[in-house]
Amino acid sequence: MYDDNNVFAKILRGEIPCKKVFEDTHILAFDDINPQAPVHTLVIPKGKYVSMKDFAEKASDAEIAALTRAVGKVAEIKGLNESGYRILANAGVDAHQEVPHLHIHIFGGRALGPMLVRK
Repeated sequence: MYDDNNVFAKILRGEIPCKKVFEDTHILAFDDINPQAPVHTLVIPKGKYVSMKDFAEKASDAEIAALTRAVGKVAEIKGLNESGYRILANAGVDAHQEVPHLHIHIFGGRALGPMLVRK
């Protein structure tokens, strides 16, 4: 269930400021306030979606295309296309999703190392 009081919903309503990187009709991208890499930008749909599953089932084709294009556009804006970048979307408790609004992290600006620690 979507929580209208989550931090990203408040950012979308303008109740909390953000450092905007990109915006269009369907998408807002902004720098993370607690960056985990030199470049750490979040890309979120403006619609009320909790996870990628929720988004894939309920979003319009225009919203889905906009999210995909926005990730590429943000990588370009941030100068990451040549050196590379990582995208990540957490979903649920086991993935440590902290905000119940679909968001894609874009990390870059340095070598990021392995994605997961092997056990």
